[in-house]
Amino acid sequence: MNLTKAIATIGGWTVLSRITGLLREMLIARYLGAGMVADAFFVAFRFPNLFRSLFAEGAFNAAFVPLFAGKLEGEGREAARRFAEQCLAVLGWSVLAFVAVMEMAMPWAMYLLAPGFGDMPGKMALATELSRITFPYLLFISMVSLQSGVLNSLGRFAAAAGTPVLLNLTSMAMLVALAPYTRTPGHAMAWGVFASGVAQFSWLVFSVRRARMSLRPAWPRLTPEVRLMLRRVVPGAVGAGVYQVNLLINTVIASHVANGAVSYLNYADRVNQLPLGVVGIAIGTALLPLLSRQLRAGETAAALASQNRAMELGLLLTVPAALAFITLAHPIITVLFERGSFHSGDSRAVAGALTAFALGLPAYVLVKVLTPSFFARHDTRTPVKVAMLTVAVNIVLNLILMVPLKHVGMALSTAVAAWANVIVLARVLKQRGFFTIDARLKSRIPRIFAASLTMAAMLWAAGRAMAPWLDAHGTRAAALAVLIILGAATYAAATLLTGAARLDELKAMLRRRRG
Repeated sequence: MNLTKAIATIGGWTVLSRITGLLREMLIARYLGAGMVADAFFVAFRFPNLFRSLFAEGAFNAAFVPLFAGKLEGEGREAARRFAEQCLAVLGWSVLAFVAVMEMAMPWAMYLLAPGFGDMPGKMALATELSRITFPYLLFISMVSLQSGVLNSLGRFAAAAGTPVLLNLTSMAMLVALAPYTRTPGHAMAWGVFASGVAQFSWLVFSVRRARMSLRPAWPRLTPEVRLMLRRVVPGAVGAGVYQVNLLINTVIASHVANGAVSYLNYADRVNQLPLGVVGIAIGTALLPLLSRQLRAGETAAALASQNRAMELGLLLTVPAALAFITLAHPIITVLFERGSFHSGDSRAVAGALTAFALGLPAYVLVKVLTPSFFARHDTRTPVKVAMLTVAVNIVLNLILMVPLKHVGMALSTAVAAWANVIVLARVLKQRGFFTIDARLKSRIPRIFAASLTMAAMLWAAGRAMAPWLDAHGTRAAALAVLIILGAATYAAATLLTGAARLDELKAMLRRRRG
Protein backbone atom coordinates (compact mmCIF):
# COMPACT_ATOMS: atom_id res chain seq x y z
CA MET A 1 0.00 0.00 0.00
CA ASN A 2 1.49 3.37 -1.02
CA LEU A 3 0.89 5.84 1.85
CA THR A 4 1.18 8.95 -0.32
CA LYS A 5 -1.26 7.58 -2.88
CA ALA A 6 -3.71 6.52 -0.16
CA ILE A 7 -3.54 9.95 1.50
CA ALA A 8 -3.99 11.64 -1.88
CA THR A 9 -7.07 9.52 -2.66
CA ILE A 10 -8.68 10.13 0.72
CA GLY A 11 -7.61 13.77 0.70
CA GLY A 12 -9.07 14.36 -2.75
CA TRP A 13 -12.47 13.04 -1.76
CA THR A 14 -12.25 14.83 1.56
CA VAL A 15 -11.55 18.12 -0.24
CA LEU A 16 -14.79 17.61 -2.16
CA SER A 17 -16.64 16.73 1.04
CA ARG A 18 -15.30 19.81 2.83
CA ILE A 19 -16.18 22.07 -0.09
CA THR A 20 -19.72 20.71 -0.19
CA GLY A 21 -19.73 20.95 3.61
CA LEU A 22 -18.90 24.64 3.42
CA LEU A 23 -21.67 25.10 0.88
CA ARG A 24 -24.00 23.36 3.32
CA GLU A 25 -22.91 25.67 6.16
CA MET A 26 -23.39 28.69 3.92
CA LEU A 27 -26.93 27.49 3.18
CA ILE A 28 -27.59 26.91 6.88
CA ALA A 29 -26.32 30.42 7.70
CA ARG A 30 -28.63 31.88 5.06
CA TYR A 31 -31.74 30.01 6.29
CA LEU A 32 -31.06 29.63 10.04
CA GLY A 33 -28.70 32.51 10.87
CA ALA A 34 -26.94 32.32 14.25
CA GLY A 35 -29.80 32.54 16.75
CA MET A 36 -32.16 30.19 18.57
CA VAL A 37 -33.05 27.90 15.66
CA ALA A 38 -29.41 27.54 14.58
CA ASP A 39 -28.25 26.81 18.13
CA ALA A 40 -30.97 24.16 18.52
CA PHE A 41 -30.12 22.45 15.23
CA PHE A 42 -26.37 22.42 15.83
CA VAL A 43 -26.85 20.80 19.24
CA ALA A 44 -29.31 18.29 17.72
CA PHE A 45 -26.76 17.40 15.03
CA ARG A 46 -23.84 17.28 17.46
CA PHE A 47 -25.61 14.79 19.72
CA PRO A 48 -25.47 11.77 17.35
CA ASN A 49 -22.12 12.95 15.97
CA LEU A 50 -20.64 12.88 19.46
CA PHE A 51 -21.48 9.21 19.95
CA ARG A 52 -20.43 8.40 16.40
CA SER A 53 -16.99 9.94 16.95
CA LEU A 54 -16.53 8.36 20.36
CA PHE A 55 -17.78 4.83 19.72
CA ALA A 56 -18.43 4.12 16.05
CA GLU A 57 -15.90 6.11 14.08
CA GLY A 58 -13.09 6.61 16.57
CA ALA A 59 -12.75 3.82 19.11
CA PHE A 60 -14.50 1.17 17.03
CA ASN A 61 -12.26 1.72 14.02
CA ALA A 62 -9.18 1.84 16.26
CA ALA A 63 -10.08 -1.60 17.62
CA PHE A 64 -11.63 -3.15 14.51
CA VAL A 65 -9.20 -2.16 11.73
CA PRO A 66 -6.02 -3.74 13.20
CA LEU A 67 -7.88 -7.00 13.98
CA PHE A 68 -9.57 -7.12 10.58
CA ALA A 69 -6.32 -6.24 8.76
CA GLY A 70 -4.49 -8.91 10.76
CA LYS A 71 -7.06 -11.56 9.82
CA LEU A 72 -6.95 -10.45 6.19
CA GLU A 73 -3.15 -10.72 6.16
CA GLY A 74 -2.87 -13.95 8.16
CA GLU A 75 -6.03 -15.99 7.49
CA GLY A 76 -7.45 -14.67 4.22
CA ARG A 77 -10.56 -12.88 3.00
CA GLU A 78 -13.18 -15.40 4.18
CA ALA A 79 -12.02 -15.36 7.80
CA ALA A 80 -11.86 -11.57 7.71
CA ARG A 81 -15.38 -11.39 6.25
CA ARG A 82 -16.83 -13.63 8.97
CA PHE A 83 -15.18 -11.49 11.64
CA ALA A 84 -16.61 -8.32 10.07
CA GLU A 85 -20.11 -9.85 9.99
CA GLN A 86 -19.90 -10.73 13.68
CA CYS A 87 -18.76 -7.21 14.54
CA LEU A 88 -21.49 -5.65 12.38
CA ALA A 89 -24.17 -7.69 14.17
CA VAL A 90 -22.96 -6.68 17.63
CA LEU A 91 -22.54 -3.04 16.63
CA GLY A 92 -25.86 -2.76 14.78
CA TRP A 93 -28.06 -4.29 17.47
CA SER A 94 -26.25 -2.45 20.28
CA VAL A 95 -26.60 0.94 18.60
CA LEU A 96 -30.25 0.24 17.72
CA ALA A 97 -31.02 -0.40 21.40
CA PHE A 98 -29.06 2.70 22.41
CA VAL A 99 -30.94 4.89 19.91
CA ALA A 100 -34.29 3.60 21.21
CA VAL A 101 -33.32 4.42 24.81
CA MET A 102 -32.06 7.89 23.88
CA GLU A 103 -35.22 8.71 21.94
CA MET A 104 -37.23 8.11 25.14
CA ALA A 105 -34.71 9.93 27.35
CA MET A 106 -34.17 12.88 25.01
CA PRO A 107 -35.73 15.65 27.13
CA TRP A 108 -33.48 14.77 30.11
CA ALA A 109 -30.43 14.13 27.92
CA MET A 110 -30.78 17.58 26.38
CA TYR A 111 -30.52 19.17 29.84
CA LEU A 112 -27.11 17.50 30.15
CA LEU A 113 -25.85 18.58 26.70
CA ALA A 114 -27.17 22.17 26.61
CA PRO A 115 -28.46 23.11 30.08
CA GLY A 116 -28.36 26.81 29.28
CA PHE A 117 -31.09 26.41 26.65
CA GLY A 118 -33.62 26.25 29.46
CA ASP A 119 -33.08 29.95 30.13
CA MET A 120 -34.74 30.93 26.82
CA PRO A 121 -38.42 30.08 26.31
CA GLY A 122 -38.99 27.42 23.66
CA LYS A 123 -35.30 26.76 22.95
CA MET A 124 -35.00 23.55 24.97
CA ALA A 125 -38.21 22.12 23.48
CA LEU A 126 -37.03 22.93 19.95
CA ALA A 127 -33.62 21.32 20.53
CA THR A 128 -35.29 18.20 21.94
CA GLU A 129 -37.64 17.91 18.97
CA LEU A 130 -34.85 18.29 16.43
CA SER A 131 -32.64 15.80 18.30
CA ARG A 132 -35.33 13.13 18.13
CA ILE A 133 -35.31 13.52 14.34
CA THR A 134 -31.53 13.46 13.95
CA PHE A 135 -30.54 10.80 16.50
CA PRO A 136 -31.37 7.71 14.35
CA TYR A 137 -28.59 8.98 12.05
CA LEU A 138 -26.25 7.38 14.60
CA LEU A 139 -27.46 3.87 13.69
CA PHE A 140 -26.75 4.27 9.98
CA ILE A 141 -23.44 6.10 10.36
CA SER A 142 -22.18 3.48 12.85
CA MET A 143 -22.67 0.74 10.26
CA VAL A 144 -21.06 3.04 7.67
CA SER A 145 -18.03 3.29 9.96
CA LEU A 146 -17.56 -0.51 10.03
CA GLN A 147 -18.05 -0.80 6.28
CA SER A 148 -15.48 1.97 5.81
CA GLY A 149 -12.99 0.06 7.97
CA VAL A 150 -13.46 -3.00 5.78
CA LEU A 151 -12.93 -1.05 2.56
CA ASN A 152 -9.92 0.86 3.94
CA SER A 153 -8.26 -2.38 5.02
CA LEU A 154 -8.74 -3.69 1.49
CA GLY A 155 -7.00 -0.58 0.14
CA ARG A 156 -10.27 0.77 -1.34
CA PHE A 157 -10.37 4.28 0.11
CA ALA A 158 -12.45 6.21 -2.42
CA ALA A 159 -15.94 4.88 -1.66
CA ALA A 160 -15.70 5.45 2.10
CA ALA A 161 -14.01 8.85 1.72
CA GLY A 162 -16.84 9.97 -0.56
CA THR A 163 -19.68 9.25 1.88
CA PRO A 164 -19.58 12.71 3.56
CA VAL A 165 -20.33 14.22 0.15
CA LEU A 166 -23.64 12.35 0.24
CA LEU A 167 -24.34 13.83 3.68
CA ASN A 168 -23.80 17.36 2.43
CA LEU A 169 -25.69 17.02 -0.84
CA THR A 170 -28.65 15.21 0.72
CA SER A 171 -29.02 17.63 3.63
CA MET A 172 -28.79 20.66 1.32
CA ALA A 173 -31.44 19.25 -0.99
CA MET A 174 -33.74 18.51 1.95
CA LEU A 175 -33.28 22.00 3.41
CA VAL A 176 -34.22 23.73 0.17
CA ALA A 177 -37.08 21.33 -0.57
CA LEU A 178 -38.65 21.17 2.91
CA ALA A 179 -37.97 24.61 4.42
CA PRO A 180 -41.15 26.17 2.95
CA TYR A 181 -43.28 23.42 4.52
CA THR A 182 -41.70 22.74 7.96
CA ARG A 183 -42.28 24.76 11.13
CA THR A 184 -38.70 26.05 11.08
CA PRO A 185 -35.74 25.62 8.68
CA GLY A 186 -34.12 23.64 11.51
CA HIS A 187 -36.73 20.91 11.07
CA ALA A 188 -35.89 20.66 7.37
CA MET A 189 -32.18 20.31 8.18
CA ALA A 190 -32.91 17.67 10.82
CA TRP A 191 -34.80 15.52 8.31
CA GLY A 192 -31.91 16.07 5.90
CA VAL A 193 -29.51 14.56 8.45
CA PHE A 194 -31.75 11.51 8.84
CA ALA A 195 -32.03 11.02 5.07
CA SER A 196 -28.28 11.41 4.58
CA GLY A 197 -27.60 8.55 7.01
CA VAL A 198 -29.78 6.24 4.93
CA ALA A 199 -28.04 7.39 1.73
CA GLN A 200 -24.50 6.81 3.09
CA PHE A 201 -25.35 3.35 4.42
CA SER A 202 -26.95 2.29 1.13
CA TRP A 203 -23.95 3.50 -0.86
CA LEU A 204 -21.44 1.50 1.20
CA VAL A 205 -23.58 -1.65 1.10
CA PHE A 206 -23.18 -1.45 -2.67
CA SER A 207 -19.44 -0.62 -2.42
CA VAL A 208 -18.64 -3.50 -0.05
CA ARG A 209 -20.52 -5.87 -2.36
CA ARG A 210 -18.43 -4.65 -5.31
CA ALA A 211 -15.28 -5.37 -3.27
CA ARG A 212 -16.51 -9.01 -2.92
CA MET A 213 -16.78 -8.65 0.84
CA SER A 214 -20.58 -8.61 1.28
CA LEU A 215 -21.62 -8.55 4.93
CA ARG A 216 -24.77 -10.54 5.60
CA PRO A 217 -27.16 -9.71 8.48
CA ALA A 218 -26.69 -11.96 11.51
CA TRP A 219 -27.68 -12.34 15.14
CA PRO A 220 -25.02 -10.95 17.48
CA ARG A 221 -22.67 -13.51 19.05
CA LEU A 222 -19.94 -12.60 21.51
CA THR A 223 -17.19 -14.77 20.04
CA PRO A 224 -13.69 -14.56 21.61
CA GLU A 225 -12.56 -12.28 18.77
CA VAL A 226 -15.53 -9.95 19.20
CA ARG A 227 -14.92 -9.86 22.96
CA LEU A 228 -11.31 -8.90 22.31
CA MET A 229 -12.42 -6.08 20.02
CA LEU A 230 -14.97 -4.82 22.57
CA ARG A 231 -12.33 -4.79 25.32
CA ARG A 232 -10.27 -2.51 23.10
CA VAL A 233 -13.22 -0.29 22.20
CA VAL A 234 -14.04 0.71 25.77
CA PRO A 235 -10.77 2.47 26.70
CA GLY A 236 -10.36 3.85 23.19
CA ALA A 237 -13.72 5.62 23.23
CA VAL A 238 -12.43 8.75 24.92
CA GLY A 239 -8.90 8.52 23.52
CA ALA A 240 -10.01 8.50 19.88
CA GLY A 241 -12.71 11.12 20.38
CA VAL A 242 -10.97 13.64 22.61
CA TYR A 243 -11.56 16.44 20.12
CA GLN A 244 -15.31 15.74 20.18
CA VAL A 245 -15.28 15.55 23.98
CA ASN A 246 -13.71 18.99 24.11
CA LEU A 247 -16.32 20.32 21.68
CA LEU A 248 -19.04 18.80 23.86
CA ILE A 249 -17.69 20.62 26.89
CA ASN A 250 -17.61 23.81 24.83
CA THR A 251 -21.26 23.26 23.88
CA VAL A 252 -22.36 22.78 27.49
CA ILE A 253 -20.60 25.95 28.61
CA ALA A 254 -21.54 27.93 25.49
CA SER A 255 -25.22 27.24 26.12
CA HIS A 256 -24.84 29.42 29.24
CA VAL A 257 -22.76 32.20 27.65
CA ALA A 258 -25.13 33.87 25.19
CA ASN A 259 -27.75 33.18 22.56
CA GLY A 260 -25.82 32.32 19.38
CA ALA A 261 -22.60 31.19 21.11
CA VAL A 262 -23.15 27.56 20.07
CA SER A 263 -23.62 28.69 16.47
CA TYR A 264 -20.50 30.89 16.53
CA LEU A 265 -18.37 27.96 17.66
CA ASN A 266 -19.98 25.63 15.12
CA TYR A 267 -19.43 27.90 12.10
CA ALA A 268 -15.81 28.55 13.13
CA ASP A 269 -15.16 24.86 13.70
CA ARG A 270 -16.61 23.97 10.28
CA VAL A 271 -14.16 26.30 8.55
CA ASN A 272 -11.30 25.00 10.69
CA GLN A 273 -12.34 21.45 9.80
CA LEU A 274 -11.59 22.01 6.10
CA PRO A 275 -7.80 21.46 6.33
CA LEU A 276 -8.23 19.25 9.40
CA GLY A 277 -10.53 16.92 7.47
CA VAL A 278 -8.54 16.97 4.25
CA VAL A 279 -5.17 16.37 5.91
CA GLY A 280 -5.83 14.89 9.35
CA ILE A 281 -8.54 12.39 8.49
CA ALA A 282 -6.76 11.38 5.27
CA ILE A 283 -3.48 10.73 7.10
CA GLY A 284 -5.08 8.95 10.05
CA THR A 285 -7.27 6.75 7.84
CA ALA A 286 -4.41 5.72 5.58
CA LEU A 287 -1.79 5.36 8.33
CA LEU A 288 -3.57 2.94 10.70
CA PRO A 289 -3.96 -0.06 8.32
CA LEU A 290 -0.48 0.57 6.89
CA LEU A 291 1.16 0.59 10.35
CA SER A 292 -0.86 -2.48 11.35
CA ARG A 293 0.45 -4.45 8.39
CA GLN A 294 4.04 -3.20 8.74
CA LEU A 295 4.20 -4.05 12.44
CA ARG A 296 2.60 -7.46 11.91
CA ALA A 297 5.29 -8.17 9.29
CA GLY A 298 8.02 -7.04 11.71
CA GLU A 299 8.92 -3.99 9.62
CA THR A 300 9.45 -1.59 12.55
CA ALA A 301 11.86 0.69 10.67
CA ALA A 302 9.35 1.06 7.84
CA ALA A 303 6.59 1.85 10.35
CA LEU A 304 8.72 4.57 11.95
CA ALA A 305 9.51 6.04 8.54
CA SER A 306 5.82 6.04 7.61
CA GLN A 307 5.01 7.96 10.79
CA ASN A 308 7.72 10.57 10.16
CA ARG A 309 6.59 11.14 6.59
CA ALA A 310 2.97 11.45 7.70
CA MET A 311 3.98 14.03 10.31
CA GLU A 312 6.04 15.94 7.76
CA LEU A 313 3.17 16.04 5.29
CA GLY A 314 0.73 17.07 8.02
CA LEU A 315 2.88 20.02 9.12
CA LEU A 316 3.64 21.04 5.53
CA LEU A 317 -0.09 21.47 4.87
CA THR A 318 -1.53 22.61 8.22
CA VAL A 319 0.97 25.20 9.49
CA PRO A 320 0.33 27.55 6.53
CA ALA A 321 -3.41 26.86 6.76
CA ALA A 322 -3.42 27.86 10.44
CA LEU A 323 -1.53 31.10 9.79
CA ALA A 324 -3.78 31.92 6.84
CA PHE A 325 -6.90 31.47 9.00
CA ILE A 326 -5.42 33.70 11.70
CA THR A 327 -4.48 36.41 9.19
CA LEU A 328 -7.67 36.33 7.12
CA ALA A 329 -10.28 35.16 9.63
CA HIS A 330 -12.73 38.05 9.20
CA PRO A 331 -12.67 38.22 5.37
CA ILE A 332 -13.12 34.44 5.18
CA ILE A 333 -16.17 34.46 7.45
CA THR A 334 -17.83 37.44 5.76
CA VAL A 335 -17.44 35.91 2.31
CA LEU A 336 -18.70 32.49 3.38
CA PHE A 337 -21.60 33.32 5.67
CA GLU A 338 -22.64 36.99 5.76
CA ARG A 339 -25.94 36.93 3.91
CA GLY A 340 -29.61 36.33 4.66
CA SER A 341 -30.12 35.80 8.40
CA PHE A 342 -26.37 36.01 9.15
CA HIS A 343 -25.25 39.58 9.98
CA SER A 344 -21.98 41.54 10.36
CA GLY A 345 -21.97 41.11 14.16
CA ASP A 346 -22.16 37.36 13.66
CA SER A 347 -19.17 37.55 11.31
CA ARG A 348 -17.01 39.29 13.92
CA ALA A 349 -17.98 36.75 16.58
CA VAL A 350 -17.25 33.75 14.36
CA ALA A 351 -13.94 35.23 13.12
CA GLY A 352 -12.68 35.49 16.71
CA ALA A 353 -13.50 31.84 17.34
CA LEU A 354 -11.83 30.79 14.06
CA THR A 355 -8.62 32.57 15.03
CA ALA A 356 -8.53 30.69 18.33
CA PHE A 357 -9.37 27.32 16.77
CA ALA A 358 -6.67 27.81 14.12
CA LEU A 359 -3.94 28.04 16.76
CA GLY A 360 -4.50 24.34 17.40
CA LEU A 361 -4.94 23.21 13.80
CA PRO A 362 -1.51 21.54 13.40
CA ALA A 363 -2.00 19.82 16.76
CA TYR A 364 -5.34 18.31 15.72
CA VAL A 365 -3.60 16.71 12.73
CA LEU A 366 -0.55 15.54 14.70
CA VAL A 367 -2.87 13.66 17.07
CA LYS A 368 -4.16 11.79 13.99
CA VAL A 369 -0.54 10.88 13.18
CA LEU A 370 0.46 9.74 16.67
CA THR A 371 -2.57 7.76 17.85
CA PRO A 372 -2.36 5.10 15.08
CA SER A 373 1.00 4.03 16.57
CA PHE A 374 -0.83 2.97 19.73
CA PHE A 375 -3.82 1.44 17.96
CA ALA A 376 -1.67 -0.53 15.50
CA ARG A 377 0.06 -2.09 18.52
CA HIS A 378 -3.35 -2.94 20.01
CA ASP A 379 -2.89 -0.36 22.79
CA THR A 380 -6.11 1.61 23.25
CA ARG A 381 -5.56 2.29 26.97
CA THR A 382 -2.72 4.78 26.77
CA PRO A 383 -4.55 7.27 24.51
CA VAL A 384 -7.52 7.28 26.88
CA LYS A 385 -5.29 8.17 29.83
CA VAL A 386 -3.73 11.00 27.83
CA ALA A 387 -7.17 12.09 26.67
CA MET A 388 -8.44 12.38 30.23
CA LEU A 389 -5.57 14.72 31.00
CA THR A 390 -6.29 16.93 28.00
CA VAL A 391 -10.03 16.99 28.74
CA ALA A 392 -9.17 18.22 32.25
CA VAL A 393 -6.96 20.93 30.73
CA ASN A 394 -9.83 21.96 28.44
CA ILE A 395 -12.36 22.16 31.30
CA VAL A 396 -10.08 24.24 33.51
CA LEU A 397 -9.21 26.66 30.70
CA ASN A 398 -12.88 26.93 29.71
CA LEU A 399 -13.84 27.98 33.21
CA ILE A 400 -10.98 30.47 33.36
CA LEU A 401 -11.45 32.01 29.89
CA MET A 402 -15.23 31.96 29.42
CA VAL A 403 -15.79 35.16 31.41
CA PRO A 404 -13.14 37.45 29.84
CA LEU A 405 -13.19 35.96 26.32
CA LYS A 406 -16.67 34.32 26.16
CA HIS A 407 -16.97 31.86 23.22
CA VAL A 408 -13.48 32.75 21.93
CA GLY A 409 -12.05 31.50 25.22
CA MET A 410 -13.72 28.14 24.64
CA ALA A 411 -12.17 27.80 21.19
CA LEU A 412 -8.78 28.79 22.61
CA SER A 413 -9.01 26.21 25.38
CA THR A 414 -9.69 23.50 22.78
CA ALA A 415 -6.56 24.52 20.86
CA VAL A 416 -4.36 24.47 23.96
CA ALA A 417 -5.77 21.07 25.00
CA ALA A 418 -4.93 19.68 21.54
CA TRP A 419 -1.28 20.74 21.88
CA ALA A 420 -1.16 19.16 25.34
CA ASN A 421 -2.46 15.94 23.77
CA VAL A 422 0.28 15.97 21.13
CA ILE A 423 3.08 16.63 23.59
CA VAL A 424 2.10 13.84 25.98
CA LEU A 425 1.42 11.27 23.20
CA ALA A 426 4.78 12.00 21.56
CA ARG A 427 6.61 11.76 24.88
CA VAL A 428 5.04 8.39 25.73
CA LEU A 429 5.85 6.96 22.28
CA LYS A 430 9.42 8.21 22.52
CA GLN A 431 9.90 6.65 25.98
CA ARG A 432 8.71 3.30 24.60
CA GLY A 433 11.02 3.52 21.59
CA PHE A 434 8.12 3.76 19.13
CA PHE A 435 8.75 7.31 17.92
CA THR A 436 11.85 9.25 16.96
CA ILE A 437 12.01 12.34 14.80
CA ASP A 438 14.38 11.42 12.01
CA ALA A 439 17.02 13.73 10.53
CA ARG A 440 14.89 14.68 7.55
CA LEU A 441 11.93 15.77 9.70
CA LYS A 442 14.24 17.70 12.06
CA SER A 443 15.57 19.71 9.15
CA ARG A 444 12.16 20.25 7.56
CA ILE A 445 10.18 21.55 10.58
CA PRO A 446 11.96 24.96 10.92
CA ARG A 447 11.85 25.38 7.14
CA ILE A 448 8.11 24.73 7.08
CA PHE A 449 7.58 27.39 9.74
CA ALA A 450 9.83 29.86 7.91
CA ALA A 451 7.91 29.38 4.65
CA SER A 452 4.58 29.69 6.46
CA LEU A 453 5.58 32.91 8.25
CA THR A 454 6.72 34.37 4.93
CA MET A 455 3.29 33.63 3.47
CA ALA A 456 1.52 35.10 6.53
CA ALA A 457 3.53 38.33 6.33
CA MET A 458 2.59 38.70 2.67
CA LEU A 459 -1.09 38.07 3.43
CA TRP A 460 -1.09 40.64 6.24
CA ALA A 461 0.49 43.33 4.04
CA ALA A 462 -1.72 42.55 1.04
CA GLY A 463 -4.81 42.42 3.25
CA ARG A 464 -4.16 45.92 4.57
CA ALA A 465 -3.61 47.22 1.05
CA MET A 466 -6.84 45.59 -0.18
CA ALA A 467 -8.96 46.56 2.84
CA PRO A 468 -11.39 48.76 0.84
CA TRP A 469 -12.19 45.87 -1.52
CA LEU A 470 -12.45 43.36 1.33
CA ASP A 471 -14.99 45.59 3.12
CA ALA A 472 -17.22 46.21 0.08
CA HIS A 473 -20.01 43.64 -0.50
CA GLY A 474 -19.56 43.62 -4.27
CA THR A 475 -15.80 42.99 -4.32
CA ARG A 476 -15.00 41.10 -1.10
CA ALA A 477 -15.21 37.61 -2.64
CA ALA A 478 -12.92 38.51 -5.55
CA ALA A 479 -10.47 40.26 -3.20
CA LEU A 480 -10.33 37.20 -0.93
CA ALA A 481 -9.76 34.95 -3.94
CA VAL A 482 -6.82 37.13 -4.99
CA LEU A 483 -5.34 36.91 -1.48
CA ILE A 484 -5.71 33.12 -1.43
CA ILE A 485 -3.97 32.79 -4.80
CA LEU A 486 -1.17 35.13 -3.67
CA GLY A 487 -0.80 33.20 -0.43
CA ALA A 488 -0.63 29.83 -2.17
CA ALA A 489 1.92 31.10 -4.69
CA THR A 490 4.03 32.70 -1.96
CA TYR A 491 4.01 29.55 0.14
CA ALA A 492 4.86 27.32 -2.82
CA ALA A 493 7.83 29.51 -3.69
CA ALA A 494 8.94 29.79 -0.06
CA THR A 495 8.84 26.03 0.49
CA LEU A 496 11.10 25.45 -2.50
CA LEU A 497 13.48 28.29 -1.57
CA THR A 498 13.79 27.23 2.07
CA GLY A 499 13.91 23.53 1.27
CA ALA A 500 10.72 22.76 3.22
CA ALA A 501 9.79 20.68 0.18
CA ARG A 502 11.79 19.60 -2.84
CA LEU A 503 10.61 19.63 -6.43
CA ASP A 504 11.90 16.13 -7.13
CA GLU A 505 9.92 14.77 -4.16
CA LEU A 506 6.74 16.41 -5.38
CA LYS A 507 7.30 15.00 -8.86
CA ALA A 508 7.88 11.54 -7.39
CA MET A 509 4.62 11.80 -5.44
CA LEU A 510 2.75 12.72 -8.61
CA ARG A 511 4.32 9.80 -10.49
CA ARG A 512 3.23 7.40 -7.73
CA ARG A 513 -0.32 8.76 -7.88
CA ARG A 514 -0.45 8.20 -11.64
CA GLY A 515 0.98 4.73 -11.17
